[in-house]
Order: sequence, then structure tokens, then C-alpha cells
Amino acid sequence: MPVRSLSSSVLGWPDAAAVHDALRQWAERAGATRPELRRVGYFGSYARGDWGPGSDLDVMIVVAASGEPMARRPLAWDLTGLPVPADVLVYTAAELERLDPASRFARTLREETVWVWPA
Repeated sequence: MPVRSLSSSVLGWPDAAAVHDALRQWAERAGATRPELRRVGYFGSYARGDWGPGSDLDVMIVVAASGEPMARRPLAWDLTGLPVPADVLVYTAAELERLDPASRFARTLREETVWVWPA
């Protein structure tokens, strides 16, 4: 008969509601201090509901404009306070509109993104 040891490790991971609330709160703070911020949302496993221990949060940040190359833009946004690691994409509103609607990526964003800010 299996016996559970009291010294066994148990891996806990924040649930989707906690991650959603943490990103919403982060976005509210960022929106109050960053006038270029237009929208914040997430897609991927947390948006689909198939997240699990070790899942990261795929964050979409939409700004009015940016003079930075796309690859450098996430460096300006500190999401280290979130309860899970985050992968961040930063698009301008115009770039997001110009995505090819037939592309798989654009379709994924359109179908999955859960926008948390503005409310």
C-alpha cells in the first residue's frame, strides 16, 4: 500500500483567476503611469484554460506608438511581479491592425486573447 511521506514535495502553481487578477492589477498601475499604453491582454494556455504547473503567461501589450524595434520593446515593461513567468509581445495599435487576418498568429490572437485593460 502506498504511503505518503510528509516530506514529499508538492508543486503548486497559481490558478488562472489569480494570474488574470495579477495581470489586470499590473495593467491598471501601468496605465496610470504610461500614457502610450492602449490595451493589455493574454493569450495561450491561460486564455485557453489548459495551463498547468510550469505554464508561462503570454502577454500582449498594445501601445500607441514605439520607436524601438519589436524585439527590444518588452524590455521597457517589467512584469517580474506577476505570479508566473511572462512572455511579452508589444505591438503598436497600427501594427496589430496590419497583421494578416488569414495568418495563424492573427487568428490565434483574435480567438484567444483575453483583454484585461482597459476594463
